[in-house]
This record gives sequence, structure tokens and C-alpha cells, in this order.
Amino acid sequence: MRARTIVLLLSLFLYSVECQKLDEYVKTEGAWLYDNNKRFYGTDNEEECALKCDVEPNFLCRSFIYSPKTQKCITLPGNSKSTSLLRSTSSILYEKRIYLLECKKGTGTDYRGTESKTATGILCQAWSSTVPHIPNITPEKFPNAGLESNYCRNPDGDTKGPWCYTTESGIRFDYCNIQECEEDCMHCNGKYYRGNISKTESGLDCQSWDLQTPHTHGYLPPIFPEKDLKNNYCRNPDGEPRPWCFTSSPSKRWEYCSIPRCSTTPPTTHPGLECLSGNGESYIGKIAVTVSGKDCQAWSSQTPHRHHRIPDNYPCKKLDKNYCRNPDEETMPWCYTTDNNTRWEYCQIPSCNGAPPDVEIMPEQAPSSTEPECYVDNGKTYRGTTCMTISGKKCQAWNSMSPHVHTKTPEKHPLEDLSKNYCRNPDNDISPWCYTTDPSVRWEYCNLQKCSVPTINEVQHPVKKPETSSSPIKPEVNLDCLVGRGEHYRGTRSTTVKGHTCQVWTLQNPQQHSSFTPVSHPNAGLDSNYCRNPDRDINGPWCFITTPGSAQWDYCDIPKCAPTEIKCGIPSRIPRKCSGRIVGGCVSFPHSWPWQISLRTSSGVHFCGGTLIAPEWVLTADHCLAKSSRPSFYKVYLGIHREAATEATKQVRDVVKLIKGPSRADIALLKLSSPVLITDEVLPACLPPQDYVVPDRLQCHVTGWGDTHGTGGDGVLKEAGFPVIENKVCNRPEFLSGKVKSTELCAGHIHGGIDSCQGDSGGPLVCPEGNQFILQGVTSWGLGCAQPMKPGVYVRVSTYIPWIDETIKENS
Repeated sequence: MRARTIVLLLSLFLYSVECQKLDEYVKTEGAWLYDNNKRFYGTDNEEECALKCDVEPNFLCRSFIYSPKTQKCITLPGNSKSTSLLRSTSSILYEKRIYLLECKKGTGTDYRGTESKTATGILCQAWSSTVPHIPNITPEKFPNAGLESNYCRNPDGDTKGPWCYTTESGIRFDYCNIQECEEDCMHCNGKYYRGNISKTESGLDCQSWDLQTPHTHGYLPPIFPEKDLKNNYCRNPDGEPRPWCFTSSPSKRWEYCSIPRCSTTPPTTHPGLECLSGNGESYIGKIAVTVSGKDCQAWSSQTPHRHHRIPDNYPCKKLDKNYCRNPDEETMPWCYTTDNNTRWEYCQIPSCNGAPPDVEIMPEQAPSSTEPECYVDNGKTYRGTTCMTISGKKCQAWNSMSPHVHTKTPEKHPLEDLSKNYCRNPDNDISPWCYTTDPSVRWEYCNLQKCSVPTINEVQHPVKKPETSSSPIKPEVNLDCLVGRGEHYRGTRSTTVKGHTCQVWTLQNPQQHSSFTPVSHPNAGLDSNYCRNPDRDINGPWCFITTPGSAQWDYCDIPKCAPTEIKCGIPSRIPRKCSGRIVGGCVSFPHSWPWQISLRTSSGVHFCGGTLIAPEWVLTADHCLAKSSRPSFYKVYLGIHREAATEATKQVRDVVKLIKGPSRADIALLKLSSPVLITDEVLPACLPPQDYVVPDRLQCHVTGWGDTHGTGGDGVLKEAGFPVIENKVCNRPEFLSGKVKSTELCAGHIHGGIDSCQGDSGGPLVCPEGNQFILQGVTSWGLGCAQPMKPGVYVRVSTYIPWIDETIKENS
């Protein structure tokens, strides 16, 4: 027993070391780095590949590529600072953090950045060169000092930091101006602080970012990889005056940390501009009037509005006089106003590229089409407005280079209609795709279906009933279509989208692999050479191919099954998911939100919304039931698009029970007189896991027949898409000033113009998760409708999952 314990402890130690090894790397999915001087290895996992990179004998390894399907490990001497990234299917790029840093720690002996000029601007001489100076410090004498090219280095531990030999004959060497890394101190507001302080200014321990106790929150490390939300270290992910953390005390949600300011000069992250580029963080112009014509209040003044966006708190943001600025990562420059009734507003700054400013104050015309979006063939001609990937990530604009630098720009591909951040297929891939706004995932295919989706009548074989409402439907062995990701697909297709014949899974020729065989994956259906999805690839079934060459595998083109059993959250008609830039939302595609119900009086007058969550149950807001405590007063209409409810698809149910939520929460359940008939027009939404917290800035959607305030679409179901706002931000004085409870969530555009309103109460706020929509909120309250700085507030459904489950069980 003692020997087994030692072996187990040793295994855990080695596993811990391997996992920590990956912490030294920046991970980017779907990326490839071209380099002739690379080396191939066979490994079982990424951790082994990282170890190969560490001991690479042929060159200094700065990055590696790992392919989960082929288990191939490729070590590389370059990284994204020296070579452009390429889009690649099923490959993951890992880059050593140390070679991406452009700052130094201490004397900078481990600095491996690319600065190649001295502090006085003289170009550095290459370390391997003898012209104009014969060096006594060379790569041969200092092989571990990173003496590559002509980059500034500190091979001899000089106390003044990195230096180089210069290209001027009269100056043998000079020091370089390398900024301090923010490890022990912070510049500006600590946006780039990456130290290990984990106590607040009052001495409280910080809560780990990956935990939801004692405080639930939306700053999830996987969603914000660029914010370095590691362990419980103090960070500044949301533009506060200095780093902070959620605390380990249940009575104090969050607090600032005491981090000293660096004594060195703050780094210059971008040149000052007098026009709008990106979100305007670099704007230093002199416009001092808001978009509605109000004069700006001086940043150093506390009249008429008190605030902490003062020059001392944001020393790097050039908060001069009353000029419009963006000190805290807003969507564009703004200012506090001199109007007592308007705390702050955005400013209208001319764009650097000549385009009109992206400030939307007038309604746009919604698209005239009422048909769901889909694509033909491989989607090369797709010109729709979907901008969401298959896993629910928002697309990066094609003309943007952040977070991913790329070459698929509108200028280089003028015939591909690379508009805004809409899904497109500019390189003739298998379907429309886009770069994502997630820095750790370079690109993904989009959440679109082919136009030729088979109907229920075309599917000749039935499917099994799902085990639970959230489990994938498992098709019969001979059903030749997909449900979900297709991990249960057992059809007989064996040709890929590019026309390659699939290789038998038991064979190792021409493609050698040990990772996916009937032995390693006995439940994956790896029969013959049929297309399968043993690794739950988000893009569906694939296979190794029989064509020799650099491509070892390819995806298969298999149509999606039409649903024939109850499957929550997946509408038969793909929603429009209209852009948040359309003021007031847009008219929905008919029946594209099939869980939306209309709560009415017994005489048929609509007054609230609600969400179908089971055939006999509807979730709505408690305040919608203030009209009467009698169930007979209410009726529920389902399967309608028009408020007039003239569709043949309409279903009407009486209400037999009203059950109000616990602790006076604004949530209630309605039991219907009989189960609804599940159709393409009537389908339940999915419920979230208990206590799940929606990540900050996730794009979600609200629907309803409520007051449109003159933005059009009266009498038909409208929708709007906008981001969730973390409660910490929503409770700032500028917004809802501490009124939002932990059992609620905020969503909306800070600049207003889009919101739920009267008549929408009780309706759904749904958020995408893959190809499903999850009910995360019940429309509850707000200060006015679509007002600037006043986002809507929704009951957080995940908080009440135990109550929902118990109530339905007791009343069934």
C-alpha cells in the first residue's frame, strides 16, 4: 500500500508540473505558424509537447503546435511576433510568454522582446556581426542569453538593464529603453499588472477568479484569457482606477488592492490620435461636446457630478481639461456632462479612416426578409448578417486586427463582401466562418445551417428520446443525419467535404495515428471507414483520409436531422439575432423563438411575456400576476408571431396554478391546464445549471411584444441582442447605483436605445451555448426603457433552479 501511495503522489506531482508547464505559454486555438526550421514529434498530449520544446536541441524553441487528432507535436523557433499566423483546422498554437513580453523584470537578464534600438534611437548591431564593432559578448560565448538578431539583451547582468552594440562606429554600445513589467508595481491604472498580490487594501484574502463562492461573478478566466485572471491575484479586467479582486469575505463582495505605482516612466501603448480608431483609447483630441450637444465637465472637477475618473487615478489617460476621453475601456470616448440631469454621454469623434462615427442615435431599417438565414453549397455566396460562431462566440470585424491579426481584409478581398463582422467564406472553406473576439480561439465555423435541411417527412428512421432535456438526441444506427455535434452519428458516409475517401479506423496507412482507434475509443462507433466524431469536435464528424499528403484528415458533409422529439432551446427556424446596433431591436423571423409565450387576460388582452420551460409549465415574472390571484383570470398563448394571434399554429391554454417565487423574488411558475403540443412553433427553452453565472459581455437576446417607443414593429414579436453587464459594473453610481441584487443580472447597451419595456415583463433573456439557447433571465425591471446608463434588470434563473425543479415535481 505504501508503494502504491508513493507512486500515486509521484504521478500527481508530475501531472502538476506538466500542467504548470503550460502556464508558461499563451494558447491560441485554430492557429498555425509557418516556419521551415521546425521539428516533428509524436506525443500523447500538449504537456509532453511543451517538454519537447524546452529541450529542443536544434534551435531555441519559442512556440509549438499541437494537433489533438493526430497527436503531432511541432516545435518552432519563431512566434507570432516574427511570423504571421495562419488559420488552421484542429491545431493549437502555444507560444512561450517570455518571448512575447516587451517589458523587463529587474535588470532584464531574461528579456526576450524585439526592441532593437537604443534609448537614443540608434539601431543595434547584430550580436553575430563584427561590423562596426568587434564584440566580446557573442552568441557562442553566451548561448543561453538569447543573443539573436540585433535585439536588446542583458547577457552580462548589467545593473542598468538591456543594451546592445550600436551601428554607429563612434558609439560602441548603449542602453535600451525597456519598460518594467508590472509585477511588483503598476503603471497607470494597473491594466497590465501581472503580479502575485492577493490581498485587498483592508487585508482580506482574494477569492480565486475561477470560483463562484462566496461571490458569484461574470469574470470567468476562460472567457477573458487576455486579462490573466490567474489564481486569486489582484487584477483590473474592467477599467477601474486600480487592480481589485472579489474577496473571501461573504460580507464584502470586492475591494481594491494596495499595489504601489512603478517609479519608471509609463510605457507608450499607442500613439495619440486626434481621430477615432477602435474604441478611442488613443484619442487625445480637443472635442468637448457629447453626441447630444451637451458641454463636457472638466475631469478634475466634481461639479455637477462627483466621480473618481480624475487625472490622479488615470495618470496615463491624458484627462486634460474637459476633452472627451476613454479612460476605462468603454466602447468609445465619453465625458461627464455639465447638465445636472445627464451624468455622462458618449462623444461623436470623426473616424480616422473617414467612415462616419459609430454612434447610433437614429433607428435603422430592419432587414426586409422574413426568412431564416441559411447558406447554399459551401456558403461562398452567403451574404447574411449572422455574426456568431458555432460555439456562441462573437465574430471579430473583418477590418479589425484585434484580437487576431490576419490578411482576410475587405481591401484584399473586395468581392467577398467582408462587411462588419458577418460570417463569410472568403477562402472557399467548407462553410462560412469568422475570426472570433476570443483571443484564445483564432477562428470558428459559424452557427448556420445549409438551406437544404431535411424535413421530418424526409427522415425515414426515428430517433430515440433524449435521456434528459439537455442531453443530445442519439440517432439510430442507420440514421444518416446529424444531431448536435454528431458524436452519436452512426451512418455510413465515408467521403469528406473535399472528396477524399476515408481511411479505415483500424488501419495505420497512409495516415499513421494511435489516438483514435476502436480500442482507444470503444464507444465511438469507429467501424469500417465511416465518418465519426470520437473527440466531440465542435464542427462535426471527420475521418483520416486515404489520400497521401500533408492533410491527414478532413471533415464530412452530413446534413443535420430535423428534430422529431422534444429538444429544448433549438428552434427549427434559425433566429435573426439582429445586431445590437439596430436601435429598438428588429422584427423577429416568425416562430424563431418558439418558447416565447403571451400572458393574457381571460378576454385575450396581452400584458406580459413568459417562457415555456416544459410542456405544462411557463416561467414568468411575479409582478405580472399582480392583476389577480385567481388562475382563471389568465390565459397563455403559444405558437404566435403577431400579437393579434391570427396564426393557425396558435395554441391556447388556461392557467390552473400560480406559484410565486421564494423570498419575494420577481419570478413565478404557471401550470397549464394541459400539456402543449410540441411543434416547430412551440418548443421549451433550456434551463441553465444551478447557480451558473453568465460571463460578462456575453451577447444575449430578449424578445417580446412590449412597447416599442416608436421604433417600429408594433404588433409583432421583436427581438434585440445586447451584452450582459457584470453586476459589479452595473452597480456603479453611473449606472444603477447598487440597486441590482446577486439574484439578478443586467443586460443592455450602456448608450441606451435598445431594451425590454412595458409588455415585455416576464419574458425571456436567452443566451447561446453552442446551437442551443439557454434561459438565463426573466425580464423584471428597469429605470425607464432604453435610457442611457440604465440597462435592463433580469431575474437570474440559475439561482432558482432548485425551486423550479422542486415545484414542478410537487405539482405534477
